[in-house]
Amino acid sequence: MDELILLDTHIWIWLVNDDKKIHSPKFLSRVNHAASKGAIRVSIISVWEVAVLEAKGRIVLPYSVLEWVQRALKAPGTMLEPLTPEVAINSTKIGPDFHEDPADRILVATAKSLGAALATCDARILSYSKEHSLPTLTV
Repeated sequence: MDELILLDTHIWIWLVNDDKKIHSPKFLSRVNHAASKGAIRVSIISVWEVAVLEAKGRIVLPYSVLEWVQRALKAPGTMLEPLTPEVAINSTKIGPDFHEDPADRILVATAKSLGAALATCDARILSYSKEHSLPTLTV
């Protein structure tokens, strides 16, 4: 299997909404290649985060949250990644040098479990990844 890529929530939103924040041809090429191989993953925690962001008015979606998620998960090469007991437990063992955001902890634990690169612009995740050999991909 080609390189798996797990999308951080903000990256998923940007990709689906064709946001101009994603401007790197190298990043888009890697994502498109992974998609062509069925190697894009979205964590179930990202579905929850999208719903929370929409409910708080921090993002505006062109459809209901459910419809947006359903359409977004139909993107070519994209699969929903469940929250497994292993990931839930491992998210609590990431270490004290990582912040306490449970969603970010679940994303990191999911990427580690899958052996996937985590596509993110989150500075805290990127800093953690350098110290703990977590493959990342950023725009």
